[in-house]
Amino acid sequence: MIFAVAAAIPSCARHTPPASQPPAVSAAKPAEPAAAPAPAPAAVHLPERLSDAEFWALSTDWSEPNGSFRSENLLSNEIWLQWVIPELLNVARPGRVYMGVGPEQNFTYIAALKPAMAIIVDVRRGNLDLHLMYKALFEMSSDRVEFLSRLFSRRRPDGLTPASNVREIFQAYTDAPQDDGLFEQNFQAIVDHLQKTHGFPLPDEDVSGIRYVYQFFGENGPSLTYWMSGGPGGRGGFRNSPTYADLMTGTDESGTLRSYLATEENFQVLKTLESKNLLVPVVGNFAGPKAVRAVGEWLKAHDGIVSAFYLSNVEQYLSMDGIWMDFCANASQLPIDETSQFIRSYRANGGPGFGGGSLSQGIFPMATQLKPCAK
Repeated sequence: MIFAVAAAIPSCARHTPPASQPPAVSAAKPAEPAAAPAPAPAAVHLPERLSDAEFWALSTDWSEPNGSFRSENLLSNEIWLQWVIPELLNVARPGRVYMGVGPEQNFTYIAALKPAMAIIVDVRRGNLDLHLMYKALFEMSSDRVEFLSRLFSRRRPDGLTPASNVREIFQAYTDAPQDDGLFEQNFQAIVDHLQKTHGFPLPDEDVSGIRYVYQFFGENGPSLTYWMSGGPGGRGGFRNSPTYADLMTGTDESGTLRSYLATEENFQVLKTLESKNLLVPVVGNFAGPKAVRAVGEWLKAHDGIVSAFYLSNVEQYLSMDGIWMDFCANASQLPIDETSQFIRSYRANGGPGFGGGSLSQGIFPMATQLKPCAK
């Protein structure tokens, strides 16, 4: 449940002529040409791409120490997450900056909004490792079919092409057997791509973290669910949540497929961002002292505006811990306008399937929501 935000608080000099006219110029001595005016400083905009060094520096400099959460969140448990997209597209503007938390549901919102840059802030360093894994897989894969072969460590089924329907693709991979040899080969390729191709100085804990999250995709394939990596009920418990296949083949309320793997075009939006180093994972608590504020400072310096900030239901836990106002103060430092939207997840009378308790999503104008702590 999302807690209501408090009510909003109330929120040229004349030019005088010069004292005297400038002296006349002698006809015998031509005036010297005026010095060329100094060029105006170049406007600093969002980069078209980040270098490998810039990407790693931003991710590192913006991050806070590793934190913890009640579960590992290797994939979403929000089966209705696409339903809010049509309304979101009517308000939020594309080509700006997307912010979010958690794993792959961000990709579906990014595919819809087509931002110029994306920043994922999560309290767990494991989420950063997960996004580094995804980064390598997006960049090494030419299309959705190859991407899923790498993600699930299963041989590419015969007959699939980039034009294949997403449901056909997932059915084929659901039937494909796990391949331990391919897993080892793919894992080494991921690490080599990050360390050698990009030159990222991955600490040993990140290499181990990437292997840890990647193993669940190999073990479970398209049947992976939110709870299979742990959480209440232990590893493998609480299976009343959607599988990876469910999330990717789900639709919005009108029946339109909108997942990041629904079409080749959606996949290429993510591949392009990742290849340009423009999807930056950050470790940080929403209410922490550094991460969100550092992102806001950098975006302001680069003329960036946040189009949407996906919060999941993190505010529920911030409110339980009595630190929601700290998050509000942090978020108020982000560059936004009247079209910028929070995407929130909440429980609203459940819904058919998945135990009747799946999270629903809604959008809320950031400018209005942040008025209680805006300065």
